[in-house]
Amino acid sequence: MLVGACAMTAQAQSLVELYDSARGHDAGYQSARAQYEANLAKAAQARAGLLPTASLTATASRAQLNTTSAPESATNPREYGSQTAGLNVAQPLYRPANLASYRQGEQQLLLAEEQFKAAEQDLIVRVAQGYFDMLGAQDNLNFVRAQKTAVAEQLASAKRNFEVGTATITDTREAQARFDLVIAQEIAAENDLRVKQLALDNLSGRTGTAPWSLKAGSALPEAAQPGIEQWVASAEAENPAVRQARIALELAKLEVDKAKAGQKPTLDAVAGINRTLNAGGSNSSAATSHVNGASIGVNFSLPLFAGFALQNRVKETLALEDKARADLENASRSVAQATRVAYLGVVSGQGQVKAYEAAEASSQSLLEASQLGYQVGVRVNLDVLNAQSQLFDTKARLAKARYDLLVGGLRLRQAGGALREENLKPVNAVLTP
Repeated sequence: MLVGACAMTAQAQSLVELYDSARGHDAGYQSARAQYEANLAKAAQARAGLLPTASLTATASRAQLNTTSAPESATNPREYGSQTAGLNVAQPLYRPANLASYRQGEQQLLLAEEQFKAAEQDLIVRVAQGYFDMLGAQDNLNFVRAQKTAVAEQLASAKRNFEVGTATITDTREAQARFDLVIAQEIAAENDLRVKQLALDNLSGRTGTAPWSLKAGSALPEAAQPGIEQWVASAEAENPAVRQARIALELAKLEVDKAKAGQKPTLDAVAGINRTLNAGGSNSSAATSHVNGASIGVNFSLPLFAGFALQNRVKETLALEDKARADLENASRSVAQATRVAYLGVVSGQGQVKAYEAAEASSQSLLEASQLGYQVGVRVNLDVLNAQSQLFDTKARLAKARYDLLVGGLRLRQAGGALREENLKPVNAVLTP
């Protein structure tokens, strides 16, 4: 038994350790990382519209020329070939649509960062939730087994008292019924622990995960400071969902600029070098020749009419800008509401922990008084059984309240946009292998 306990302790993992493992295994997080890298590359593409372009061209052809002379009508066939190579360069001078696309690329880079930040925060909360779900299931199973032991002792005592005539058969049947109920609860608790462990295994990529336990008597990290309005202000400024909506509005504004740029002229600087070899002459000369050419200039283009497509495109982008503005307002309101709910949940959780701690002490005193009263004959067996159930139920509720408070503190930071990997360390500090 001691060997098994030592082996379990050696295999137990801290919250930080399982989070590090989940970062390398969780498919959702890996998908977000790949999307982030793709968005970085996509944002860099927008710069190409402001940079010069160069192209190298080459052509080769072969022709046959038949010349008929009168009056003899003699035909003089002649073959000749042409080979041309050229280098052409263009530099945009004035292309407002390309400039808007470049600025959109900068915003896309910021958007990618916010999306990845949201994925990181989500992983932190999911790992913490799975970690404490399993820890709560383990505690619940331990409490049920402890209750089973206590009820078994009470059942044995009731049977002995009935045999010697100091108790009725009712006491025995009450204890037996309570014992059978605890057996059913133990089966359910064992299954719940297996389910929670499978979920944590799947999230972390490990098998047989075993979380550290909460230190006895440890003070939980303070999560509700500062006040609610400060958390709401932080959420409206830093929450990834709000920041993504704000960036989406900037992208929509730039899309309007791009649509309006479709009605504006464009100006490019162009230059080219070409070299042509006429092997065997040409259609006007039989002599082989080399032709070198170079050009430099500007290209000007002004759209005049495109079937009202440009005007309707502007109307479309203006409507989408209004939509993005409404989405930003909706995201801000939703995040503010979620932050207030998370804050109140933390405050309520702190109160529940204190209340359950007091209830645990009271339930322990009640159990001891009921056991003493049963021994002296002023209490019946059912009173002791009820006191035992109340005590272990209170212990389970207290453990769950503590775990919910720890996760609630992380969720509050997530809502406020302030959740980072280092925020796991204070939570990890109240755990022990």
